[in-house]
Amino acid sequence: MIDKINELEKLSKLLDPPQKQRDQWNSQVFEYANNFMNNLESRKAYCDSKENGDGIYNFNIDEEPTKLSTLLETTTQNIDQVGLNPGSSGHMGYIPGGGLYPSALGDYIAAVTNRYAGVFFAAPGAVRLENMLLRWMCNIMGYPKSSAGNLTSGGSIANLVAIVTAREAHNLKARDFEHSVIYLSEQVHHSVQKAIRIAGLSEAHLRYIPLDEKLRISVEELEKAIIEDKNKGLKPFFINASLGTTNTGAIDPIEPLAAIAKKHNLWFHVDAAYGGFFKLVSKMALAFKGIEMADSITLDPHKTLFLPFGTGAILVRNKQALFNVHHYLADYMQDTADANEETSPADISPELTKHFRGMRLWLPLKLFGLKPFRAALEEKLHLARYFHDEIQKIKGFDVGPDPQLSVAIFRYLPKGEEANHFNQKLINLMQEDGRIFLSSTTINGIFWIRVAVVVFRTHKEQIDLLLLILKEQIDKLTN
Repeated sequence: MIDKINELEKLSKLLDPPQKQRDQWNSQVFEYANNFMNNLESRKAYCDSKENGDGIYNFNIDEEPTKLSTLLETTTQNIDQVGLNPGSSGHMGYIPGGGLYPSALGDYIAAVTNRYAGVFFAAPGAVRLENMLLRWMCNIMGYPKSSAGNLTSGGSIANLVAIVTAREAHNLKARDFEHSVIYLSEQVHHSVQKAIRIAGLSEAHLRYIPLDEKLRISVEELEKAIIEDKNKGLKPFFINASLGTTNTGAIDPIEPLAAIAKKHNLWFHVDAAYGGFFKLVSKMALAFKGIEMADSITLDPHKTLFLPFGTGAILVRNKQALFNVHHYLADYMQDTADANEETSPADISPELTKHFRGMRLWLPLKLFGLKPFRAALEEKLHLARYFHDEIQKIKGFDVGPDPQLSVAIFRYLPKGEEANHFNQKLINLMQEDGRIFLSSTTINGIFWIRVAVVVFRTHKEQIDLLLLILKEQIDKLTN
Protein backbone atom coordinates (compact mmCIF):
# COMPACT_ATOMS: atom_id res chain seq x y z
CA MET A 1 0.00 0.00 0.00
CA ILE A 2 2.87 2.38 0.80
CA ASP A 3 4.30 1.94 -2.69
CA LYS A 4 0.88 2.68 -4.17
CA ILE A 5 0.49 5.81 -2.03
CA ASN A 6 3.93 7.03 -3.09
CA GLU A 7 3.10 6.40 -6.74
CA LEU A 8 -0.20 8.27 -6.48
CA GLU A 9 1.43 11.12 -4.56
CA LYS A 10 3.91 11.68 -7.35
CA LEU A 11 1.07 12.07 -9.87
CA SER A 12 -1.23 14.10 -7.61
CA LYS A 13 1.53 16.64 -6.92
CA LEU A 14 1.23 17.69 -10.55
CA LEU A 15 -1.89 19.56 -9.39
CA ASP A 16 0.30 21.87 -7.31
CA PRO A 17 2.73 23.36 -9.86
CA PRO A 18 5.89 25.18 -8.75
CA GLN A 19 6.37 28.91 -9.23
CA LYS A 20 8.36 28.48 -12.45
CA GLN A 21 5.38 26.76 -14.08
CA ARG A 22 2.96 29.29 -12.59
CA ASP A 23 5.03 32.16 -13.96
CA GLN A 24 4.94 30.67 -17.45
CA TRP A 25 1.19 30.21 -17.32
CA ASN A 26 0.64 33.67 -15.86
CA SER A 27 2.66 35.21 -18.67
CA GLN A 28 0.62 33.45 -21.34
CA VAL A 29 -2.73 34.28 -19.73
CA PHE A 30 -1.82 37.95 -19.27
CA GLU A 31 -0.68 38.12 -22.91
CA TYR A 32 -4.03 36.59 -23.96
CA ALA A 33 -5.95 39.06 -21.75
CA ASN A 34 -4.03 42.06 -23.08
CA ASN A 35 -4.53 40.97 -26.69
CA PHE A 36 -8.25 40.59 -26.05
CA MET A 37 -8.58 44.02 -24.47
CA ASN A 38 -6.24 45.84 -26.84
CA ASN A 39 -8.18 44.57 -29.86
CA LEU A 40 -11.69 45.10 -28.48
CA GLU A 41 -12.42 48.16 -30.58
CA SER A 42 -11.26 46.56 -33.82
CA ARG A 43 -13.58 43.58 -33.36
CA LYS A 44 -17.26 43.50 -34.12
CA ALA A 45 -19.83 43.63 -31.36
CA TYR A 46 -21.46 40.56 -32.89
CA CYS A 47 -19.87 37.88 -35.06
CA ASP A 48 -22.11 35.48 -36.94
CA SER A 49 -20.53 32.12 -37.74
CA LYS A 50 -21.65 28.90 -39.38
CA GLU A 51 -19.39 26.87 -37.10
CA ASN A 52 -20.44 28.70 -33.93
CA GLY A 53 -17.40 27.51 -32.04
CA ASP A 54 -17.84 23.81 -32.74
CA GLY A 55 -14.05 23.45 -32.84
CA ILE A 56 -14.18 23.38 -29.04
CA TYR A 57 -15.48 19.80 -29.33
CA ASN A 58 -11.95 18.79 -30.33
CA PHE A 59 -10.87 19.57 -26.78
CA ASN A 60 -13.01 17.22 -24.75
CA ILE A 61 -11.60 15.94 -21.46
CA ASP A 62 -9.11 13.05 -21.64
CA GLU A 63 -6.21 11.57 -19.66
CA GLU A 64 -3.30 13.48 -21.15
CA PRO A 65 -2.37 17.16 -20.62
CA THR A 66 -2.59 19.87 -23.28
CA LYS A 67 -0.33 22.91 -23.61
CA LEU A 68 -1.84 26.15 -22.30
CA SER A 69 -0.87 27.98 -25.50
CA THR A 70 -3.00 25.51 -27.49
CA LEU A 71 -5.95 25.96 -25.13
CA LEU A 72 -5.75 29.75 -25.32
CA GLU A 73 -5.59 29.60 -29.10
CA THR A 74 -8.77 27.52 -29.32
CA THR A 75 -10.43 29.81 -26.76
CA THR A 76 -9.73 32.77 -29.03
CA GLN A 77 -11.00 31.01 -32.14
CA ASN A 78 -14.03 29.17 -30.78
CA ILE A 79 -15.23 31.38 -27.94
CA ASP A 80 -13.97 34.93 -28.33
CA GLN A 81 -14.53 35.31 -32.07
CA VAL A 82 -18.13 34.08 -32.33
CA GLY A 83 -21.42 35.44 -31.03
CA LEU A 84 -21.69 38.52 -28.88
CA ASN A 85 -18.59 40.38 -27.79
CA PRO A 86 -19.75 41.48 -24.32
CA GLY A 87 -16.84 43.86 -23.76
CA SER A 88 -17.42 45.76 -27.00
CA SER A 89 -18.41 49.41 -26.89
CA GLY A 90 -20.84 48.52 -29.68
CA HIS A 91 -22.82 46.07 -27.56
CA MET A 92 -26.16 47.85 -27.09
CA GLY A 93 -28.52 44.89 -27.07
CA TYR A 94 -30.43 43.34 -24.16
CA ILE A 95 -29.04 44.86 -20.94
CA PRO A 96 -25.28 44.39 -21.44
CA GLY A 97 -22.95 43.36 -18.65
CA GLY A 98 -19.69 44.99 -17.72
CA GLY A 99 -16.26 43.44 -17.34
CA LEU A 100 -14.10 45.85 -15.35
CA TYR A 101 -10.50 44.69 -15.43
CA PRO A 102 -9.90 45.02 -11.66
CA SER A 103 -12.86 42.67 -11.14
CA ALA A 104 -10.90 39.98 -13.00
CA LEU A 105 -8.00 40.59 -10.64
CA GLY A 106 -10.39 40.36 -7.71
CA ASP A 107 -11.67 37.02 -8.99
CA TYR A 108 -8.09 35.86 -9.41
CA ILE A 109 -7.33 36.71 -5.79
CA ALA A 110 -10.56 35.09 -4.61
CA ALA A 111 -9.90 31.92 -6.61
CA VAL A 112 -6.24 31.60 -5.59
CA THR A 113 -7.00 32.00 -1.88
CA ASN A 114 -10.34 30.18 -2.24
CA ARG A 115 -11.79 31.73 0.90
CA TYR A 116 -14.96 30.01 2.01
CA ALA A 117 -17.16 33.06 2.33
CA GLY A 118 -20.30 31.19 3.37
CA VAL A 119 -19.90 31.39 7.14
CA PHE A 120 -18.19 33.85 9.44
CA PHE A 121 -16.30 31.12 11.32
CA ALA A 122 -14.45 30.03 8.18
CA ALA A 123 -13.54 33.42 6.70
CA PRO A 124 -14.41 36.28 9.05
CA GLY A 125 -12.60 38.91 6.98
CA ALA A 126 -14.25 37.81 3.73
CA VAL A 127 -17.72 37.78 5.32
CA ARG A 128 -17.12 41.20 6.85
CA LEU A 129 -16.07 42.55 3.44
CA GLU A 130 -19.21 41.23 1.73
CA ASN A 131 -21.46 42.46 4.55
CA MET A 132 -19.79 45.87 4.33
CA LEU A 133 -20.60 46.03 0.61
CA LEU A 134 -24.20 45.00 1.25
CA ARG A 135 -24.51 47.58 4.03
CA TRP A 136 -23.29 50.19 1.53
CA MET A 137 -26.02 49.11 -0.90
CA CYS A 138 -28.64 49.20 1.87
CA ASN A 139 -27.51 52.72 2.78
CA ILE A 140 -27.78 53.83 -0.85
CA MET A 141 -31.39 52.62 -0.89
CA GLY A 142 -32.21 54.24 2.46
CA TYR A 143 -32.70 50.95 4.30
CA PRO A 144 -32.50 50.79 8.13
CA LYS A 145 -29.83 48.96 10.13
CA SER A 146 -32.27 46.08 10.60
CA SER A 147 -31.97 45.25 6.89
CA ALA A 148 -29.69 42.65 5.34
CA GLY A 149 -28.61 41.40 1.96
CA ASN A 150 -26.77 38.75 0.05
CA LEU A 151 -24.52 38.72 -3.00
CA THR A 152 -26.10 36.38 -5.53
CA SER A 153 -25.19 35.10 -8.97
CA GLY A 154 -27.61 37.61 -10.50
CA GLY A 155 -31.08 39.08 -10.51
CA SER A 156 -32.82 35.75 -11.15
CA ILE A 157 -31.68 34.23 -7.86
CA ALA A 158 -32.25 37.56 -6.09
CA ASN A 159 -35.87 37.64 -7.31
CA LEU A 160 -36.34 34.03 -6.21
CA VAL A 161 -35.04 34.83 -2.71
CA ALA A 162 -37.41 37.80 -2.51
CA ILE A 163 -40.48 35.75 -3.49
CA VAL A 164 -39.70 32.86 -1.13
CA THR A 165 -39.04 35.30 1.73
CA ALA A 166 -42.34 37.06 1.03
CA ARG A 167 -44.19 33.73 0.90
CA GLU A 168 -42.89 32.74 4.32
CA ALA A 169 -43.29 36.21 5.83
CA HIS A 170 -46.98 36.03 4.92
CA ASN A 171 -47.13 32.51 6.38
CA LEU A 172 -48.55 31.05 3.19
CA LYS A 173 -49.05 27.29 3.20
CA ALA A 174 -49.66 25.03 0.21
CA ARG A 175 -53.40 25.12 0.89
CA ASP A 176 -53.29 28.93 0.54
CA PHE A 177 -51.54 29.12 -2.83
CA GLU A 178 -54.61 28.82 -5.04
CA HIS A 179 -56.21 31.73 -3.16
CA SER A 180 -53.10 33.96 -3.15
CA VAL A 181 -52.62 36.83 -5.59
CA ILE A 182 -49.42 38.29 -7.08
CA TYR A 183 -49.48 41.63 -8.92
CA LEU A 184 -47.11 42.21 -11.84
CA SER A 185 -46.48 44.72 -14.56
CA GLU A 186 -47.09 43.59 -18.12
CA GLN A 187 -43.40 44.42 -18.59
CA VAL A 188 -42.20 42.25 -15.67
CA HIS A 189 -38.88 40.48 -16.19
CA HIS A 190 -39.38 36.80 -17.00
CA SER A 191 -37.09 35.78 -14.11
CA VAL A 192 -39.85 36.87 -11.72
CA GLN A 193 -42.37 34.60 -13.44
CA LYS A 194 -39.82 31.80 -13.37
CA ALA A 195 -39.15 32.40 -9.67
CA ILE A 196 -42.87 32.23 -8.90
CA ARG A 197 -42.98 28.77 -10.47
CA ILE A 198 -39.83 27.56 -8.68
CA ALA A 199 -41.19 28.87 -5.38
CA GLY A 200 -44.18 26.56 -5.77
CA LEU A 201 -46.63 29.37 -6.44
CA SER A 202 -47.80 28.29 -9.89
CA GLU A 203 -51.34 27.96 -8.54
CA ALA A 204 -51.42 31.56 -7.32
CA HIS A 205 -53.39 34.13 -9.30
CA LEU A 206 -51.11 36.35 -11.39
CA ARG A 207 -52.61 39.75 -12.09
CA TYR A 208 -50.94 41.68 -14.93
CA ILE A 209 -51.75 45.31 -14.24
CA PRO A 210 -52.31 47.61 -17.25
CA LEU A 211 -49.70 50.24 -18.03
CA ASP A 212 -49.86 54.00 -18.42
CA GLU A 213 -48.61 55.91 -21.46
CA LYS A 214 -45.02 55.61 -20.21
CA LEU A 215 -45.33 51.81 -19.95
CA ARG A 216 -45.42 51.92 -16.12
CA ILE A 217 -47.81 50.12 -13.77
CA SER A 218 -51.07 52.03 -13.41
CA VAL A 219 -51.43 52.83 -9.71
CA GLU A 220 -55.19 53.22 -9.99
CA GLU A 221 -55.65 49.90 -11.79
CA LEU A 222 -53.47 48.13 -9.22
CA GLU A 223 -55.46 49.27 -6.20
CA LYS A 224 -58.70 48.53 -8.02
CA ALA A 225 -57.53 44.96 -8.65
CA ILE A 226 -56.46 44.46 -5.01
CA ILE A 227 -59.83 45.62 -3.69
CA GLU A 228 -61.71 43.41 -6.15
CA ASP A 229 -59.61 40.38 -5.16
CA LYS A 230 -60.19 40.99 -1.46
CA ASN A 231 -63.91 41.22 -2.08
CA LYS A 232 -63.71 37.83 -3.81
CA GLY A 233 -62.16 36.30 -0.69
CA LEU A 234 -58.69 35.99 -2.23
CA LYS A 235 -55.39 36.78 -0.47
CA PRO A 236 -53.34 39.51 -2.20
CA PHE A 237 -49.78 39.27 -0.86
CA PHE A 238 -47.09 40.38 -3.35
CA ILE A 239 -46.52 43.39 -5.64
CA ASN A 240 -43.59 43.38 -8.06
CA ALA A 241 -42.45 46.74 -9.43
CA SER A 242 -39.63 47.44 -11.86
CA LEU A 243 -37.08 50.18 -11.51
CA GLY A 244 -35.90 49.94 -15.09
CA THR A 245 -37.70 47.34 -17.18
CA THR A 246 -35.54 45.36 -19.57
CA ASN A 247 -37.76 46.18 -22.54
CA THR A 248 -37.83 49.97 -22.29
CA GLY A 249 -36.12 51.07 -19.07
CA ALA A 250 -39.47 52.18 -17.65
CA ILE A 251 -39.57 53.05 -13.95
CA ASP A 252 -42.76 52.14 -12.13
CA PRO A 253 -44.12 54.80 -9.71
CA ILE A 254 -42.35 53.50 -6.63
CA GLU A 255 -43.69 55.75 -3.88
CA PRO A 256 -47.43 55.36 -4.62
CA LEU A 257 -46.99 51.62 -5.13
CA ALA A 258 -45.24 51.36 -1.76
CA ALA A 259 -48.12 53.26 -0.15
CA ILE A 260 -50.66 50.83 -1.63
CA ALA A 261 -48.63 47.84 -0.43
CA LYS A 262 -48.51 49.26 3.10
CA LYS A 263 -52.22 50.14 3.08
CA HIS A 264 -53.27 46.63 2.05
CA ASN A 265 -50.45 44.74 3.86
CA LEU A 266 -48.73 43.31 0.77
CA TRP A 267 -45.07 42.52 0.32
CA PHE A 268 -43.57 45.15 -2.00
CA HIS A 269 -40.64 44.01 -4.11
CA VAL A 270 -38.71 46.29 -6.45
CA ASP A 271 -36.76 44.61 -9.23
CA ALA A 272 -34.02 47.20 -9.72
CA ALA A 273 -31.57 44.78 -11.31
CA TYR A 274 -30.96 47.14 -14.21
CA GLY A 275 -31.81 50.55 -12.80
CA GLY A 276 -30.81 50.33 -9.16
CA PHE A 277 -27.35 51.83 -9.24
CA PHE A 278 -28.55 54.89 -11.14
CA LYS A 279 -29.38 55.97 -7.58
CA LEU A 280 -25.74 57.16 -7.53
CA VAL A 281 -26.71 59.89 -10.02
CA SER A 282 -28.17 62.81 -8.07
CA LYS A 283 -30.53 63.88 -10.89
CA MET A 284 -32.32 60.51 -10.57
CA ALA A 285 -33.39 61.06 -6.95
CA LEU A 286 -37.05 61.68 -7.77
CA ALA A 287 -37.41 58.35 -9.60
CA PHE A 288 -36.19 56.53 -6.48
CA LYS A 289 -38.51 58.28 -4.04
CA GLY A 290 -40.11 55.65 -1.83
CA ILE A 291 -37.54 52.91 -2.57
CA GLU A 292 -36.71 52.78 1.15
CA MET A 293 -40.28 51.51 1.75
CA ALA A 294 -39.79 48.39 -0.38
CA ASP A 295 -39.68 45.10 1.50
CA SER A 296 -37.03 43.78 -0.87
CA ILE A 297 -34.88 45.08 -3.71
CA THR A 298 -33.00 43.26 -6.45
CA LEU A 299 -29.77 44.83 -7.72
CA ASP A 300 -27.29 43.67 -10.36
CA PRO A 301 -23.76 45.05 -10.00
CA HIS A 302 -22.94 43.15 -13.20
CA LYS A 303 -25.17 45.60 -15.04
CA THR A 304 -24.86 49.19 -13.86
CA LEU A 305 -21.73 48.81 -11.77
CA PHE A 306 -20.15 47.24 -14.87
CA LEU A 307 -18.92 44.08 -13.16
CA PRO A 308 -18.50 40.67 -14.85
CA PHE A 309 -21.56 38.45 -15.12
CA GLY A 310 -22.42 36.51 -11.99
CA THR A 311 -22.74 39.44 -9.60
CA GLY A 312 -26.21 40.19 -8.23
CA ALA A 313 -27.64 41.22 -4.88
CA ILE A 314 -30.85 40.94 -2.88
CA LEU A 315 -31.63 43.43 -0.13
CA VAL A 316 -34.41 42.81 2.41
CA ARG A 317 -35.61 45.50 4.80
CA ASN A 318 -36.37 43.00 7.57
CA LYS A 319 -33.29 40.87 8.19
CA GLN A 320 -35.25 38.47 10.42
CA ALA A 321 -37.60 37.60 7.56
CA LEU A 322 -34.61 36.60 5.44
CA PHE A 323 -33.08 34.64 8.33
CA ASN A 324 -36.32 32.77 9.10
CA VAL A 325 -36.44 31.36 5.57
CA HIS A 326 -32.84 30.35 4.98
CA HIS A 327 -31.19 29.55 8.32
CA TYR A 328 -30.45 25.88 8.91
CA LEU A 329 -27.72 24.32 11.02
CA ALA A 330 -26.43 20.93 9.92
CA ASP A 331 -24.83 18.63 12.51
CA TYR A 332 -21.44 18.79 10.85
CA MET A 333 -21.56 22.61 10.91
CA GLN A 334 -21.94 22.87 14.68
CA ASP A 335 -18.46 24.41 15.08
CA THR A 336 -19.62 27.44 13.13
CA ALA A 337 -22.63 28.20 15.32
CA ASP A 338 -21.01 30.52 17.86
CA ALA A 339 -22.85 33.81 18.04
CA ASN A 340 -21.08 36.83 16.60
CA GLU A 341 -21.99 40.28 15.43
CA GLU A 342 -21.77 39.36 11.74
CA THR A 343 -24.39 37.62 9.63
CA SER A 344 -23.13 34.60 7.72
CA PRO A 345 -24.24 34.58 4.06
CA ALA A 346 -25.29 30.93 4.37
CA ASP A 347 -27.85 31.93 7.04
CA ILE A 348 -29.74 34.27 4.70
CA SER A 349 -29.26 32.58 1.33
CA PRO A 350 -30.02 29.29 -0.47
CA GLU A 351 -26.27 28.84 -0.94
CA LEU A 352 -23.94 27.18 1.52
CA THR A 353 -20.76 26.86 -0.53
CA LYS A 354 -20.25 30.03 -2.53
CA HIS A 355 -17.61 31.94 -4.43
CA PHE A 356 -16.06 34.91 -2.62
CA ARG A 357 -17.93 37.34 -4.88
CA GLY A 358 -17.20 40.39 -2.77
CA MET A 359 -13.61 40.74 -3.97
CA ARG A 360 -14.65 41.37 -7.61
CA LEU A 361 -16.89 44.21 -6.40
CA TRP A 362 -14.74 45.72 -3.65
CA LEU A 363 -11.48 45.92 -5.63
CA PRO A 364 -12.71 48.15 -8.52
CA LEU A 365 -14.81 50.33 -6.21
CA LYS A 366 -11.75 51.01 -4.08
CA LEU A 367 -9.23 51.30 -6.93
CA PHE A 368 -11.37 53.76 -8.92
CA GLY A 369 -13.47 55.41 -6.23
CA LEU A 370 -17.13 56.23 -6.89
CA LYS A 371 -16.62 59.32 -9.06
CA PRO A 372 -15.96 57.47 -12.36
CA PHE A 373 -18.96 55.20 -11.74
CA ARG A 374 -21.27 58.17 -11.17
CA ALA A 375 -19.90 59.86 -14.30
CA ALA A 376 -20.29 56.74 -16.45
CA LEU A 377 -23.88 56.21 -15.30
CA GLU A 378 -24.87 59.80 -15.95
CA GLU A 379 -23.13 59.66 -19.34
CA LYS A 380 -25.24 56.63 -20.32
CA LEU A 381 -28.42 58.50 -19.40
CA HIS A 382 -27.41 61.39 -21.65
CA LEU A 383 -26.36 59.08 -24.50
CA ALA A 384 -29.75 57.36 -24.56
CA ARG A 385 -31.49 60.73 -24.71
CA TYR A 386 -29.06 61.91 -27.38
CA PHE A 387 -29.90 58.88 -29.52
CA HIS A 388 -33.62 59.37 -28.89
CA ASP A 389 -33.36 62.98 -30.11
CA GLU A 390 -31.10 62.31 -33.09
CA ILE A 391 -32.98 59.33 -34.53
CA GLN A 392 -36.09 61.50 -34.82
CA LYS A 393 -34.16 63.82 -37.15
CA ILE A 394 -33.87 61.00 -39.69
CA LYS A 395 -37.00 60.87 -41.85
CA GLY A 396 -39.17 57.82 -41.37
CA PHE A 397 -38.20 56.84 -37.83
CA ASP A 398 -40.69 56.55 -34.99
CA VAL A 399 -39.74 56.40 -31.29
CA GLY A 400 -41.23 55.09 -28.08
CA PRO A 401 -41.55 57.04 -24.82
CA ASP A 402 -38.74 59.34 -23.73
CA PRO A 403 -35.99 57.24 -22.11
CA GLN A 404 -36.32 57.11 -18.34
CA LEU A 405 -32.95 55.38 -18.00
CA SER A 406 -30.50 54.33 -20.72
CA VAL A 407 -32.78 52.28 -22.99
CA ALA A 408 -34.49 53.78 -26.04
CA ILE A 409 -36.85 52.05 -28.46
CA PHE A 410 -37.47 52.98 -32.08
CA ARG A 411 -38.73 51.63 -35.40
CA TYR A 412 -38.85 52.68 -39.04
CA LEU A 413 -42.20 53.34 -40.71
CA PRO A 414 -41.79 52.33 -44.38
CA LYS A 415 -44.07 53.30 -47.23
CA GLY A 416 -45.93 50.44 -48.80
CA GLU A 417 -44.66 47.69 -46.48
CA GLU A 418 -45.80 46.29 -43.16
CA ALA A 419 -43.74 47.96 -40.42
CA ASN A 420 -43.12 44.91 -38.22
CA HIS A 421 -41.76 42.90 -41.15
CA PHE A 422 -39.58 45.79 -42.31
CA ASN A 423 -38.06 46.31 -38.87
CA GLN A 424 -37.37 42.61 -38.55
CA LYS A 425 -35.32 42.88 -41.73
CA LEU A 426 -33.60 45.98 -40.37
CA ILE A 427 -32.51 44.30 -37.14
CA ASN A 428 -31.29 41.29 -39.13
CA LEU A 429 -29.12 43.56 -41.29
CA MET A 430 -27.77 45.33 -38.19
CA GLN A 431 -26.77 42.04 -36.63
CA GLU A 432 -25.21 40.78 -39.85
CA ASP A 433 -23.17 43.99 -40.03
CA GLY A 434 -22.03 43.37 -36.47
CA ARG A 435 -20.29 46.66 -35.73
CA ILE A 436 -23.10 47.62 -33.38
CA PHE A 437 -25.32 44.98 -31.77
CA LEU A 438 -28.96 45.87 -31.09
CA SER A 439 -31.87 43.68 -30.00
CA SER A 440 -35.61 43.82 -30.55
CA THR A 441 -38.84 43.39 -28.63
CA THR A 442 -42.57 43.32 -29.30
CA ILE A 443 -44.91 45.49 -27.22
CA ASN A 444 -48.67 45.30 -27.78
CA GLY A 445 -48.08 43.69 -31.17
CA ILE A 446 -45.61 46.35 -32.33
CA PHE A 447 -42.07 45.34 -33.26
CA TRP A 448 -39.52 47.73 -31.72
CA ILE A 449 -35.73 47.88 -31.94
CA ARG A 450 -33.95 48.48 -28.65
CA VAL A 451 -30.84 50.52 -27.88
CA ALA A 452 -29.46 49.73 -24.42
CA VAL A 453 -26.57 52.01 -23.48
CA VAL A 454 -25.00 50.26 -20.51
CA VAL A 455 -21.44 49.14 -21.41
CA PHE A 456 -18.96 51.47 -19.72
CA ARG A 457 -16.91 51.67 -22.93
CA THR A 458 -19.84 53.05 -24.95
CA HIS A 459 -19.50 56.79 -25.65
CA LYS A 460 -20.85 59.38 -28.10
CA GLU A 461 -18.59 58.02 -30.85
CA GLN A 462 -20.46 54.70 -30.81
CA ILE A 463 -23.89 56.37 -30.81
CA ASP A 464 -22.89 58.43 -33.84
CA LEU A 465 -21.66 55.27 -35.56
CA LEU A 466 -24.99 53.60 -34.79
CA LEU A 467 -26.91 56.47 -36.37
CA LEU A 468 -24.68 56.26 -39.45
CA ILE A 469 -25.16 52.50 -39.81
CA LEU A 470 -28.92 52.86 -39.45
CA LYS A 471 -28.94 55.37 -42.33
CA GLU A 472 -26.87 52.98 -44.44
CA GLN A 473 -29.17 50.01 -43.76
CA ILE A 474 -32.32 52.03 -44.41
CA ASP A 475 -30.86 53.06 -47.78
CA LYS A 476 -30.26 49.38 -48.61
CA LEU A 477 -33.77 48.38 -47.68
CA THR A 478 -35.60 51.25 -49.35
CA ASN A 479 -33.51 51.60 -52.52
